Amino acid sequence: MSSRIERAAPAVLLALVLLGAWELYVDLAGVQADLLPAPHGVARALWENAGLLARNFAVTAEEVVLGLGLALAGGFVLAVAIHMSPLLRRAVYPLAVGSQAVPIPVIGVLLVFWWGFGLFPKLVVIALICFFPVVVTTVDGLRAVDPDQPKLLRTLDATRWQAFRFAELPAALPAALSGARIALAVGVIGAFIAETTTPTSGAYPGLGREIITDVNFQTSRAYAGTVVLFAFAIVCFYALALAQRRLAPWSAQPQGDPH
Repeated sequence: MSSRIERAAPAVLLALVLLGAWELYVDLAGVQADLLPAPHGVARALWENAGLLARNFAVTAEEVVLGLGLALAGGFVLAVAIHMSPLLRRAVYPLAVGSQAVPIPVIGVLLVFWWGFGLFPKLVVIALICFFPVVVTTVDGLRAVDPDQPKLLRTLDATRWQAFRFAELPAALPAALSGARIALAVGVIGAFIAETTTPTSGAYPGLGREIITDVNFQTSRAYAGTVVLFAFAIVCFYALALAQRRLAPWSAQPQGDPH
């Protein structure tokens, strides 16, 4: 427990320093609250609007979890296919890279036309934003496997699938999980983009839409929603880091590593 506190202390102290500097800047510079609210104003808005923010957060959290799951499944399958087939790698990899430059608003209306105003179009947007880190890190992890290991298994009459399962997959798993951690952090902003670029229905459309609605007239509440997203991304990132220690304990970071 003490070691965890020691590792977390620098980040906490830095956050307090930044918050103090923010508070001083707003007070001394006389910045209007509707342009940049002070931290105490954001904290008050967070407290006073906890119920509203929580209900919208529940929508966004569901989108992040489901969209990330879709991205992880699709990205992993695509990475394995690219690894197994050099022809597929040459054909698909450049398109996967180019897909990251497609402006989401361009296809947002099309997704709604195909699948309506429900949850699925948002999941597709999140998956499109998140899948690329999973593909890249998994492909690199699979390519970095010692070639002698699959060869040894094949000399023992192992099938191609068995060589992949017992040699390549365990060796590539840490890289794949690292890509998942990156995708998870990106997935939070992906949910924001999905909520603000695709029409929605329901009383609580998510934190992204709530922030955009509040930014001009309820600035403190918009910042409070941003704080919730900020904290959610951090929690998710380190939760997946803990999961990585369970799923791939051989890739555990040294004790001095902040991750």
